[in-house]
Amino acid sequence: MSFEDQIVRRTRLRIGLLVGLAISALLALAGTIAYTALLHSQENQIERELSYGATNGTTAGPPGCSWIFLYDGSALDTGDRPPPPGFPLTSEIDTVAADRTATTTEVNRNGTTYYVRTQPRGASVVQAVFDARFQISDRRHLLMAFLLAAAAGLAAAVLTGILVGSRAVAPLAEALGRQRRFVADASHELRTPIAQVHTRAQVLARRARTSGTDADRRDLDRLIGTTRRLGEIVDELLLSARLAAAPGDLPPSAPVDLVRVARQAVAAAVGPDREMLLDAPGTELCVAGIESALRRVADELLANSLTHTPPGGRITMTVRAAARNRVELVVDDTGPGFDPADAARLFDRFHRGAGATDRRFGLGLALLREVVTSHGGTITAESRPGAGATFTVRLPLAPAAPREARLPSPARLLPAHDG
Repeated sequence: MSFEDQIVRRTRLRIGLLVGLAISALLALAGTIAYTALLHSQENQIERELSYGATNGTTAGPPGCSWIFLYDGSALDTGDRPPPPGFPLTSEIDTVAADRTATTTEVNRNGTTYYVRTQPRGASVVQAVFDARFQISDRRHLLMAFLLAAAAGLAAAVLTGILVGSRAVAPLAEALGRQRRFVADASHELRTPIAQVHTRAQVLARRARTSGTDADRRDLDRLIGTTRRLGEIVDELLLSARLAAAPGDLPPSAPVDLVRVARQAVAAAVGPDREMLLDAPGTELCVAGIESALRRVADELLANSLTHTPPGGRITMTVRAAARNRVELVVDDTGPGFDPADAARLFDRFHRGAGATDRRFGLGLALLREVVTSHGGTITAESRPGAGATFTVRLPLAPAAPREARLPSPARLLPAHDG
């Protein structure tokens, strides 16, 4: 999956999640309001039942789910209906008979909840008991209905979120696709005229060496360097567009010996007055990938270090086995390094750090990240300001790699060439 596809997918999921959360929050708010309204209504109903029973109720004919007990100071009248187990509450009756102060008590007993009002009535004491089992059942039914509605609503919210996310992101995905195709088409069309200009500039430079002035030769050398950089940028744009395309558009992966790639890169590097070293095991360390793309990674890392390492400096390329079946390609130099604050943005396209003057165009390192991530790896940069920089590429070890390649062999430090 390309970097742009990952952005589109994350955006689609984020929109879907936000829509789902919004709908779920609305359902939760509606359910909370409904439950609170029901609870408040039931509490008012229970209060009215207790007040009426304690004021006007008789032991002979209390309302349904209610019992009235009357204490006249000498005897307790519980009426004709048998009271529920544990009632009346004689302790409450004795307390009210003594201090003549009304009390309301909630009692959980017999698998239900009873609300008990005990208050004076003339010279007597009356106790009204209300069984709230039906109100509690209504609450449970409401909660069950709400949970079922919430589950259905959540499923609908997820589907709605996915649909809305897909439709909302569709223009972005289409725009990215058009941009990718434009970059690929434009880069492909520009390669030929740039190559022709570069070739003609070289021809003119050769003629100027025999008959031209020093100024002409300098100008033509600059023109050759500019056209070369233009060609490199076009090639990088074209490769970037291919890497951002569907995986099927890229060459098939195969085991690539990273040690051999590193040796070839060091052998081909040109760095006058700079010491170049290769630190690699004597056995293969294979990763699954495209050899030309991985060779470009090694070449670009060395070229970047050569650009920023002054004469007399040292550049070391290291290949080694790492933990979790990974292979590391490390390029370390003794240049001035870079601002550590730029480490996170160093691989952004066309990023130029503070004080950058003669840096390479900012597409190379960004392209390296695309190549490495398309191979399932990572690339990081560390800086030692004034003492150099280290770039580390970590790639998965190829499943078909020989067993001895899984164990790090004693490293050999080999000088490549002095330029």
